[in-house]
Amino acid sequence: MGLIKKIIVGAGALVGVAILAVGVTAVSLWFHEFSSLASTKTLMDANEENHAGPVYEISISGGYYFDSFIEQGGAKNDQELINFLVDNLTKGIIPISLNAPTIGCSSFTFVDEDGDRYFGRNYDFSETTALAVKTNPGGDRHASVSFVDLQFLGITGELDSVMKNLLTLVSPYVPLDGINDAGVSCGIYMSYQSNTVEGIEIAQSTDKDTDKPDLTSTTMLRAILDYADNVEEAIEIASSYDLHDSASTSFHYMVADATGKSAILEWVAPNANDGNDNGQEREFRYYLNDDDAAVGEKEGKDNFQYITNFIVTPNYYSDPDDMGGLDRYEYIQSFINPDGSNTDGIMSYEKGLELLHDVGRRYWDPLHGRTDSNSITCWSSLYNLTDRTVTWVPNEGFDNEDSIFTYSL
Repeated sequence: MGLIKKIIVGAGALVGVAILAVGVTAVSLWFHEFSSLASTKTLMDANEENHAGPVYEISISGGYYFDSFIEQGGAKNDQELINFLVDNLTKGIIPISLNAPTIGCSSFTFVDEDGDRYFGRNYDFSETTALAVKTNPGGDRHASVSFVDLQFLGITGELDSVMKNLLTLVSPYVPLDGINDAGVSCGIYMSYQSNTVEGIEIAQSTDKDTDKPDLTSTTMLRAILDYADNVEEAIEIASSYDLHDSASTSFHYMVADATGKSAILEWVAPNANDGNDNGQEREFRYYLNDDDAAVGEKEGKDNFQYITNFIVTPNYYSDPDDMGGLDRYEYIQSFINPDGSNTDGIMSYEKGLELLHDVGRRYWDPLHGRTDSNSITCWSSLYNLTDRTVTWVPNEGFDNEDSIFTYSL
């Protein structure tokens, strides 16, 4: 073999080795990310007739760096969260943006005749791409199933590009409701809190600034799913962090566990009812299902709980017309306990699905002559906290068995 040929062959071998080394390094560096992406599957295609977006599922491999996120003290705002996600999950090469759509939702708890505890949740918005996210990070963290609106990551329509698929790696950081393998379930709901400036109401996010570590809206929910064994621990997590709501809006939460305990978690300014609410002076408050008489007479008597989109803290509103979602809130209570005798909230799994259907926006809005931007229930989740299962119904497909999905922990 001539010298030139030997050089060419040798160079080719070196290039091959270099390419192989780069490939091995990439696989090693991105092992969990590649595994996660490979698990993605389509559950339902979009349905224009029903204004239903596509529905997907992903199983996240590994711990998605959430321990590291907590160890660094969390994030004080969306940009700090984005910086962390870019540096860790996307290895600095994939840009990320976070959005918080204006959403309207509802939840409730109940118990069936066998003693199984349930947590129901509707997520209301407009046509969107939904993602079921399965995680099992190991260690002292819980496995969970949660549900994500991919518009929070700037994804609309189908996952029809490499970039869109890569962005789903961030999905564990933006759950809107879910359940963990301890039987703890949690949901997040827009609360439309605002501050009055020169007579104009301006949406105002909670933005606490103390010496506590920090969490954003959806990472608070992720922390509860990953670390909480029960409602008490969820409350402890919420009280241990400064909350920073995303995208200049505001949220409150509802959490429930397999013992039948539940709580509504809110951040409320002392003088909010006089229009003085800049988001920084809000105080953390919680109302337990068996200790919420301050919220109202019916709430005090009922051992089940329910929530929509207004703050339940007493004397928060000076005008009842500001209580968005009051109609659905009152309907939920009257459905579960119509004559005042069912204070324990006993009803069947089937009735739980019926209630989710009744307050679903495709059904509710035309029936009550309503029109607003939240004209669609993107998904309904019915969590059995006792046996750690969930029935998930995207796009109000209650009458179509192909639109009903079940998960078990």
